[in-house]
Amino acid sequence: MELNAAQLAALVAIADHGTFDAAARALHVTPSAISQRIRALESAVGRVVVQRSTPCRPTASGATLIRLARQTQLLYDEARGVLADGPGAPVDLPVAVNADSLATWFRGVVSDIATWDDTALRVHVEDQAYSSDLLRSGDVLAAVTSDPVAVQGCSVERLGTLRYVPAASPAFAERWRRGRGLDWACMPVVVFNEKDALQHDLLRARGVDAPAVVHRVPTSADFLEAVRLGLGWGVLPEPQLTPGLGDGSLVTLSSRERLDVPLHWQRWRIDSPVLTRLGDAVRAAARERLRA
Repeated sequence: MELNAAQLAALVAIADHGTFDAAARALHVTPSAISQRIRALESAVGRVVVQRSTPCRPTASGATLIRLARQTQLLYDEARGVLADGPGAPVDLPVAVNADSLATWFRGVVSDIATWDDTALRVHVEDQAYSSDLLRSGDVLAAVTSDPVAVQGCSVERLGTLRYVPAASPAFAERWRRGRGLDWACMPVVVFNEKDALQHDLLRARGVDAPAVVHRVPTSADFLEAVRLGLGWGVLPEPQLTPGLGDGSLVTLSSRERLDVPLHWQRWRIDSPVLTRLGDAVRAAARERLRA
C-alpha cells in the first residue's frame, strides 16, 4: 500500500474544515480534486476514510491516517525550517488543553511559545477527561489530560495536581446559610458544560443527587465571574480562587471539601525538536503553578 501525500493532505483538510468544499478552499484546489483524492485514498487502503455527513468526519481508519499525516507534516515542516536559507513557514502545533489550565498555569507555556518565531500554536480546548480522545483521532499532537494511561503511540508523564475548592460570593453564601451549614440541595450551581462533573461529584458525596438549579457558563473567565456575581456556587481552581479570597469577593463553602485533579502530559512518540521544546515548557510551568 502506497500513500500519497496530496491524498493525506485532503483528508486532513476535510477533518479540519468539515466539508469537501471548505477543504478545497483551504488547499486552493477544486472540490472535484478533493473528491478524487479521497476516492483514490480509499481505493488504496481498501476502506472508507470519511463519513459523508454534515460536517464530514473521519472514520476510525481515517483517524489512523490523519495521525500519520500530522506527524509526517510536523517532521517535514521542521526539516524544511532547518534547510531553509531564510525564515520558513511556521510549524503547526495542535495541542489539547482544558479550559481551567489554559486560564491559569498553562499561560506560562503560552508566554514561552510567544518567543518562538517558528511555531504556530493551535489550542483545542477540551475537558481533561476527554482530551486524550483528540490524540487518538489525530487532531492534536500533544495534550494535557487526566488520563494516566498512554494513548497508543504516545508517552505520558505526571505533571501535578490542580486543586478545586467549592466557592461563592459572600452574599450568596449568606443567603443559603441554614444554621451552621448550607442548603446544598437547593443552592443554584454553576457548571462549565455538559462534561463538567466536578460540582455534581461534590454534591453526590454530600448525598445530593441533583441540584435544584444548574447554570451553564462555558468559558473559564466567565465561569469565575458568574460565581463572583452570585449566579451560583462552583468549584474553582486554586490559582483563580486565591485572588478572590484576598479581595473578599469570594469565600470557600467548606473547610474540608477539596477536589484534586491529577494532570498528565501526553505527546506522540516521535523525534520532534518542537514537541521536545514544548514538553520542557509545559513541565516548567507545571512545576511553578501545580501542586506536586
